[in-house]
Amino acid sequence: MSRQATVSHPLCARLYAKQAEAAESKGLADQRRRMLVGLAGKVVEIGAGNGLNFGHYPSTVTAVSAFEPEPFLRTLADQAAENAPVAVSVGDAVAEDLPLGDASVDAAVTSLVLCSVNDLAMAVAELHRVVRPGGELRFNEHVASQHSLRRALQRTADATVWPTISGGCHLGRETGAALEDGGFHVERVERFDFSVSALDPKKTHLLGTARRV
Repeated sequence: MSRQATVSHPLCARLYAKQAEAAESKGLADQRRRMLVGLAGKVVEIGAGNGLNFGHYPSTVTAVSAFEPEPFLRTLADQAAENAPVAVSVGDAVAEDLPLGDASVDAAVTSLVLCSVNDLAMAVAELHRVVRPGGELRFNEHVASQHSLRRALQRTADATVWPTISGGCHLGRETGAALEDGGFHVERVERFDFSVSALDPKKTHLLGTARRV
């Protein structure tokens, strides 16, 4: 796989950027802050989107290698990096193939991205590869509902139109289990429902910390 794999969702990217900025005042900004508080050292962030996490990195973080394969969002992330309180470099790479050495970072950050990677298990394996043993994974991801009817509806949507109209997003992924299966031990997790806009279906989120085993 090319580390500069083409990922282009021009309409979805623009809608995402607009929705994400609007959702900051509805609680998303606080989720970002809580996700990143206390983080330290060298960090990789995958699927950085429009860079809204950058302003929440604490001063204990020495450098952030952020990757975003979608061109429109990567341009916005580049702009956000210029005003970040810590050093942030923005690159073009997919989560499944990161241009970083083994055990080269102290922590990884995933925020509303594992729903849309092409191969969830491969993306988690790549995070496990680049994070040092004992390092952290900070995450805020929407996952499959615990309610059977809603979960069934999510899986039907995932198997039909939803990924096509939403830039590859999947509503019903078991992301928490995928992290554990991929060599991360989940140490702390909050579960809550959240929607970024009236047009966005309410989703169950997991926000927490995992440790690289």
